[in-house]
Amino acid sequence: MSAPTVIAVFGPTGVGKTAVAVALAERLRADGEDPVAVSADALQVYRGLEILTGAATADERRRLEHRLLGIVAVDQTFSAGTYAKLAHAEIDALLAAGRRPIVVGGTGLYLRAALADLELRPPVAAATRAHWTSELQAHGAPALHAELARRDARAASGIAATDGRRIARALELIEAGHAPPPAAGAPSQLWAEQTRHPTLLAALTMDRERLYARIERRIDRMLADGAPAEVRAAAAAGASPTARAAVGFEELLAGDVEAMRTRTRRYAKRQLTWLRKLPGATAFDVTDRSPEQVAAAIHAII
Repeated sequence: MSAPTVIAVFGPTGVGKTAVAVALAERLRADGEDPVAVSADALQVYRGLEILTGAATADERRRLEHRLLGIVAVDQTFSAGTYAKLAHAEIDALLAAGRRPIVVGGTGLYLRAALADLELRPPVAAATRAHWTSELQAHGAPALHAELARRDARAASGIAATDGRRIARALELIEAGHAPPPAAGAPSQLWAEQTRHPTLLAALTMDRERLYARIERRIDRMLADGAPAEVRAAAAAGASPTARAAVGFEELLAGDVEAMRTRTRRYAKRQLTWLRKLPGATAFDVTDRSPEQVAAAIHAII
């Protein structure tokens, strides 16, 4: 593969992706480059959920320019297809201007959408989506999972019975006559040779128990910084189903912090499993390493 023109920093929630990207940007600037971060996160696109989604802070944005953060009103729906168009335009424009894109995120589909040309499933009719959203709210995820198992046992086997968003999406696609999404642990179609531009995929990993401890501290900071009030304000503003899919949104709305902690740990576990199967990625274990040390290791490969 040619020398990378795009760097992608991917990892589970709480692993420190943004800090690594900022430290890497400082090294690249010392080389005379002009880096820009492009977010690959399905929920950080929303304005008004910055605390809950762990978006880059004002200080981090001063140290490294970020694109595709807070670009969508919280009451609007958003899709990977829409994101792909925006991300491709941002990355192409940055490269044309001689700037270095650093794609940063934890949403696997959005990472792939930013870096590759994906054959994304078509959108379904609004009435179909509204129907299954209503069914999910009325009957809960386990009941819909049973319905999915009746319609497509293979699809149901790859989705947790508690993952209401993915269950509803699978049922939407089936009803619209499309194949359901692949199982969460299925091999990725994103290969280094298939990216739109030569790309270094830097997968950040960490000892699981150490990561869980970081997640606990991160949630404590979110609570102290006002995440519950942020969620209530978003709900009052008519937060869309895709915005409400943010990990912790419904839990904080219900005042159940322990459920938020549990769901966040489970999400991080799925992210770690996915990235360890990501073909073409270079793994960087960040356990007991500072962001500057990790950035130096990535920089050495570049």
